[in-house]
Amino acid sequence: MNRTNAGGAGKQGSPGNPGVPRTPGVFADQGGGGASGVFANQGVPGNPGGGGSGGGAGAGAVGVNLPALRSHNAALVLDLLRTAGPSGISRLELAERTGLTPQAVSKITARLRADGLATEAGRLASTGGKPRTVLRLVPEAGHAVGLHLDRDELTAVLCDLTGAVVAERRAPLDLGAGARAVVEGAAGEVSALLGEVSPLGVGVALPGPLDHTLGVLHRVTGFPEWDGFALRDALAGRLGLPVVVDKDTNAAALGVAVGTGARSGSGVAGGGSFAYLHLGTGLGAGLVIGGAVHRGARTGAGEFGHQVIQLDGPLCECGNRGCIEVLCLDAVGRGTVAEAARVLGAGAANLVGLLDIDLVLLGGRTVAAHEEVFLQGVGAVLEERARREGGGAAVPVLAAPGGARGVAEGAAQLLLAPLFGRGEG
Repeated sequence: MNRTNAGGAGKQGSPGNPGVPRTPGVFADQGGGGASGVFANQGVPGNPGGGGSGGGAGAGAVGVNLPALRSHNAALVLDLLRTAGPSGISRLELAERTGLTPQAVSKITARLRADGLATEAGRLASTGGKPRTVLRLVPEAGHAVGLHLDRDELTAVLCDLTGAVVAERRAPLDLGAGARAVVEGAAGEVSALLGEVSPLGVGVALPGPLDHTLGVLHRVTGFPEWDGFALRDALAGRLGLPVVVDKDTNAAALGVAVGTGARSGSGVAGGGSFAYLHLGTGLGAGLVIGGAVHRGARTGAGEFGHQVIQLDGPLCECGNRGCIEVLCLDAVGRGTVAEAARVLGAGAANLVGLLDIDLVLLGGRTVAAHEEVFLQGVGAVLEERARREGGGAAVPVLAAPGGARGVAEGAAQLLLAPLFGRGEG
């Protein structure tokens, strides 16, 4: 295992720990007599990052509630500060782009500055009047942990408010070792990652199916013993921090949708509809429709790998025969990666036909090991589909941004995105 310090994630000076009652500062506990900070720890958590309701650590756990924005308008302003970057943005432009009055913007930015979330970034040259002050976000004013629990490996990242990774840890993991061992191992890695930093909470991403709203796992393919385990509450109780649990594919898709992946040139952050297909030790999909992660009525959308496309095909661990997942993994195991790419392409074509999405992104360690083969193979199937239908250009196929830690970065966004009013369905 290792820890990489990528930006000096030191001790936080401004925000209090939302998991500790009555902590003063940026993140205040609303139950402690009227929070004055920008973010209040509300009694009923909102949806952190997408469809469904609820998403805190659960009743009775330490640090049960996620920080929620006291004001939608403050979220709009904060998001513009985030996207403006180090160069900042003026109050006048904030008013123009949000539709708020200059007086309202002044009140919001004054509160953000008082809470340590915003600071001056200089002044614009005068055009005849008083030079305008430019404000920027203070990235180090808050942090979130993103935890990716794969079947055989754990990746934990500490991200600042912009989503940038400031520290990282990796360790071997055996998802079949049992819930207690996995929770203890994960908690130890998170604690080692944090040092003296008090984060907003921990976003956990792992293979599904699972209930994102309740943080309860279902029959994870290949690991039926996890069925019904309340991972969110168990990890929140162990760490004393708010925890959100989601599927690995949803987390990665969220990271792209809210802009984590935009720095790598995905070109889909902030809107649009796309499918993120993750082929690693298993196969799943994260669906973003109109800029928001689509989880479905029971948060079970995206079980892409277990659609049957060959009725008499090989037996899959889910119990069906001829699933895309088993066909892809069997082909990779035989060394016929091009065949696996065509199978994946057939599934991608089904999604394109069903949802009319704008883009297909491919990720996961198996794709990364044979990236060009998968990009070309999946792309060829979609191009053939477009030629048959005569509907214009094929839907593009790209490698997902974020690389090996894309899922972990997206998991951190389960905590961060709602602060900026982003990623909610």
